[in-house]
Formats: sequence, structure tokens, C-alpha cells
Amino acid sequence: MASTTWETKVTVKFETNLERIPGEWLLPATITDALQTPLADHPNRLLLMDIAKKSGILSEKELDITENYTVEDLLRKLREGDLSSLEVTVAFSKRAAMAQQLLSCLTETYFPEAMERARFLDNERARGRIVGPLHGLPVSLKDSFQITGSAASIGFVSLLERMSEKNSPLVEILLSLGAVVYVKTNIPQTMMTADSHNNIFGRTLNPHNTSLTAGGSSGGEGALVAFRGSPLGIGTDVAGSIRIPSLCCGTYGFKPSTSRIPFGGQTAPVGDGMSFFLPSAGPLAKDMPALSIFCRSVLSTRPALYDSTALDVPWRDLSEPLPSTKLKLGLLGEDPVFPLHPPVKRALANAVKTLEAQGHEIIPLPASCAHVANALALAFAYFQLDDTAFSHIAASGEPLVPSVAQGMHDFGKFKSDFLADIADLDGISRLAALNVKRHSIAEDWRAMWQKEGLDGVMGPVAQSTAVRHDTYGLPPYTLMLNVLDYPACIIPVGTASSELDAEPLVMGPGQLGPNYEPKDVHGAPTAIQVFTNTMRDEECLQVATIIDKCLTATVQTGRAREHRM
Repeated sequence: MASTTWETKVTVKFETNLERIPGEWLLPATITDALQTPLADHPNRLLLMDIAKKSGILSEKELDITENYTVEDLLRKLREGDLSSLEVTVAFSKRAAMAQQLLSCLTETYFPEAMERARFLDNERARGRIVGPLHGLPVSLKDSFQITGSAASIGFVSLLERMSEKNSPLVEILLSLGAVVYVKTNIPQTMMTADSHNNIFGRTLNPHNTSLTAGGSSGGEGALVAFRGSPLGIGTDVAGSIRIPSLCCGTYGFKPSTSRIPFGGQTAPVGDGMSFFLPSAGPLAKDMPALSIFCRSVLSTRPALYDSTALDVPWRDLSEPLPSTKLKLGLLGEDPVFPLHPPVKRALANAVKTLEAQGHEIIPLPASCAHVANALALAFAYFQLDDTAFSHIAASGEPLVPSVAQGMHDFGKFKSDFLADIADLDGISRLAALNVKRHSIAEDWRAMWQKEGLDGVMGPVAQSTAVRHDTYGLPPYTLMLNVLDYPACIIPVGTASSELDAEPLVMGPGQLGPNYEPKDVHGAPTAIQVFTNTMRDEECLQVATIIDKCLTATVQTGRAREHRM
């Protein structure tokens, strides 16, 4: 009997997923006919089109729930009974279903189960019991997290029929905190590119502009949160996989130090025991306080009791900084191998100008000590020690998606002599030598922290904003922080402009990066990255909050001035 082809398995999965969306949640022809198709080839600006309202699928109250509240607002209203968990869950489920039809951002849905869970939580509240600090809040999860009885295929056809036998520890923790799990989100094949595209679930699109990437590997989370189909999404990050989607989709995002937020019990594209270069799990949201709420709530449960790979280190509640507090910030500049696109340079320059005007001190850090390119060479050397991802692809006979092939091509053009002296080593000797190289980078950074007395460092998230699909390339400015294992926060700060950022960018000899096309990326979100030392996660979010308030206040003041004029 002939085995089922990979294409047949994908077709069955697509049809099954479509059937799980209630008929009354399907977009009407008045919406779909107004879109330029194929969506991935045309700049449909879905957020500006206000599709959620025009579709008629959400009531006025459901639009209000999904658009006008921070996570803190929602949690307060859920505790006080102003909103029920059921109505909040239904509102975000409807919006997530809409996002899926437009953006291909979901992999698994649990809408009936989520509503049953929400009713349980509402009954608990009616009895005077608040289950936990996330009581009643819908939370979306990257596909790699396991939920009992459903798939966690991470985009590999060969894993599509494997059902999870138990929840990941973080899922158990979220349930204990009162959260409602209702969807899982899309990722790239191999989870090692910045385009969330695979042969099962298709390509996740960017709601700001469907011709641009949503980022990866937590691209489904970025797109869903940006579309306001989730108030709080949980991604993972081993090279920028939380931070790149946050940049591309205009959300806040936080990569904690490894093992603070429990990562265990996930489906991974690497072999068991490959624990020398660890990913982090962390949140994406549309507001900064949500990031701290998530971390504080999760760590209140002592995650090490759920996950033996998690550190048993509690969250430290830092005192509120005084309004007069002035920061001393390092500025991570442009690496000569990976030049920055004009919108990125402008976003950084504006942030520096605003912060200095408010009395904060900015200290430029030399590129030679930052090791951005060296860290990328080192990280890829670690990644190449394992070929499990490609064995999963070969097992089904499915082809590589374009972004995986493109990433391999881009890395092949990258030239570095940082590892030249250990090129002949293999096995445990090579791993030990890589660890020595990693320590040398960390030591230079330690010296900079001590010499300058920095509160934090700010810099680019990437060379570019979101770019056309399959062109993102390598992730040097995020990957460096995985090598260092530093916590890092993404702050949205504006958008690209074909007028303000009109100057061309021509790559010089030895330089790499995506092409800069001003008209293509016009309106794409821009962002900055803020980071601190390992295990200083609390300080990272505190420093980022100060910076965010400063930059946001300046934007609001400017808008008020324009309104008066």
C-alpha cells in the first residue's frame, strides 16, 4: 500500500483547520474582494483598512475589548467583573480567526475548549475565587509549545501526525495562573529563518503590509498581536525569534535570560541534549507593562517546580525610579559588515536626540568591542553542530521553503576569520573551543559594562525594518545577545518613510544585508533594542520602560502641538 504523500497530509490539515473556524466568523466577500491578491505579492495595509470593524464579525463591545485596553486594563476588568472571561475570550477568538484568514498566522485553534475554560473561570469568580493573576486572559502560544492531544509540528510535515501527550510546563503554569489558551501560532520551517513560512501552514503575512515579512521564528505571534487578535503572545528566541517579529509587526517584545521563563517540554528543531546554546521563552504585546506582568506572574509560581531546566530564581520587584532618574546608556552602533538601512539610522538618531534632551547620557560603544559579526559567526558554528531539522525535512520528502535556502546562501557569503584558529577542530574539542570564543566576547562586554558604568545599552534590532518576503537575511544585531545570553526588550518607535529615508544604500565590499527599497518599506514599523547584563531582566524592563515613556511622551507632545496648529 502506497504511503500518503506529504501534499495529501498538508491538504487534510488545511481542511481540518478551516472547519474549526465557525461559519459566522468567516470574512464576507465585501472584505476579501477589496484585497489585492495574492496577498503576499501586494502591499495590502490591513491595519489601515480597519477590516475588523468593516467585517461586521465583531460587535461594538468586542471591538472595544480588542482595541482599547492594555493587558493590565483587561486583567483589572476581569477581576472586578466589568468583563467576563467568556466575552473577552470570544472577542479575541473572533479576531484571531479573522487574522488567520488574512495572515495565515495560526497553526492550532482551541476555540470551543477556550470558551469552556472561560465559563469555568467566570463561575469561579462568581464564587469569589480569582484563579490567579492572569485570571480570564486569553494567551496565544507559539506552535512549539505542547498542548495535550494536539500537534506541535513546528512546520515539519514529518511531525504533523504526532500528538502531544502532555502540556509543556509553561502551559501548565499559565493555566494555574488563570489564563485561557485559545490558539497556537505559525513559525518557519526549521525555526531558523526570519520568514514564518512552512509547507503545512503557509506564509505568515505582516498586517502593516502583506508584501513584507512578519519576521520569525515567532512570526505568527507578531502578526496576531499586531492585528490585536491576542492581548499577550508567548514566543521563543534563539537568534532574535521574539525580537524580529516585534520589530517587523510593531509590537513590544522581551527576550529574557535563558531558563528564567521555563522553556522545557517543547517540540524543538534540534536533537535532545543539545543544550549548549539555549533559547528563551518570552512575551509579545502591544503595551510595555504587559511584559513585566507576564514575567512577574510566571515567576511567582516557582517554575523550577514545573520544569527541571528552569532556574529557581524569583522575580525581583524593583522600586519605581524617580522622575528625576537619569540613565547612562551605551549606544550600539553600526557594525561595518552589516550596515543599517536609513529608517533604522533615523529611528536610532531620533531616540538618542530625545533621550539626551531629557538629560540621559549616551555613550557610543566601539564596534570592535561589540563583536556583532564575530558573535554571528560563533552562533552559526554552534548551530551547525546539529542537523536534526534537515532530517525532519528529509523524512517527509517535503522541499525546503525559499527563506531557508536563502538563509543558507546568505551565510555562505559571510566571511569571518574569528574562528580561523579552530577550523581544524571537531567533536568535543571544537565545542570546547567555541565556548572559549564565546567567553572572550562576554569578557569584552563585561569590561565595557564596568568601565562605562552603564545602566543599559540601546541599539538597532536589525539592519532593516520588515522587508519583502524571503529577503531578511542574517540576524546579527539580535543573535549577538543570544551569544551573550543578555535579556533584551524591543520598543516600537515609529515608521519608515520613503520621503525622510530616501537616500540609497549601496553595499560595499564584504558587506551583507537585504536591499533597501524605500517605497517597498514605506510605513513599516521601526524599533530600538534595549538590553542589560545576564539575569538583570528586571533592570532591562525597568530601563526600557523609562526609555519608552520618554520617547512616547515626546511623540504625544508633538502630536498635540500639530493638533493645536
